[in-house]
Amino acid sequence: MEYIAIPAAAFIASLLSFYSGFGLGTLLMPVLALFFPLPVAIAATAVVHGSNNLFKIVLVGLRADRDLVLRFGLPAIAAAFAGAWALHLFTAVSGGLSFSYVLLGKTAVVTPLKFLLALLMLGFAAVDIHPALKGMKFDRRYLPVGGLLSGFFGGLSGHQGALRSAFLVKTDVTPEAFVATNAVIGFMVDLARMLIYAYTIFLLGDAGGVHGFPARIAAVSVIASVAGVVIGLKFLHKVTISVIQSLTAAMLAAIAVFLGAGLI
Repeated sequence: MEYIAIPAAAFIASLLSFYSGFGLGTLLMPVLALFFPLPVAIAATAVVHGSNNLFKIVLVGLRADRDLVLRFGLPAIAAAFAGAWALHLFTAVSGGLSFSYVLLGKTAVVTPLKFLLALLMLGFAAVDIHPALKGMKFDRRYLPVGGLLSGFFGGLSGHQGALRSAFLVKTDVTPEAFVATNAVIGFMVDLARMLIYAYTIFLLGDAGGVHGFPARIAAVSVIASVAGVVIGLKFLHKVTISVIQSLTAAMLAAIAVFLGAGLI
């Protein structure tokens, strides 16, 4: 089942996120969490997300705004290391803190990490849905702050794109530069957090260690996400970012409710 559901989610999320600059990790991580522990799901999402951004860079990377990459991307890298390590610490200290209940014959387990990630997802969904927040933009002088926030949440849960896009869209770059800059910065954050995930999972043994990492599923999902980029490059310009934001937010909110309730 996971060899169908996860690559399909990677393809759809990649297609939806091509022009919006966010949504792939947001939608893919909860699907992976249906089949694997959260730390592993976040790490596998980072592999797919990073590969997806790398492919975008190959296609349009030369159009990236260098000033934005430096002023936003460098703080994001530093914060991504901190966020990824925070995930390891949170997993370690909250391992025994959980409660369960039975709903319609199914045992639901709520852990602090699940609850925290659910709150984060609901927060990002609110940003995309609420009229007062949906058009939220930030001045260029706040780019380093945006990089720190986006990078930290990217390292902690993989939710970096929505906040990053909210900052970058204010800079009045062209659509091509927006996509390219988003991809370059996203890949920088992905690379930073993958280094920490590799250390905490493969060397420290988080969530089953190397034997618990779904390498084959991640590889198939990478291929599916690349296919989404190829199709998105040709057709998705006909879809507005507003539509993508609303769809992503609705799916994100629903998944967050199920995750926070311990049903996934």
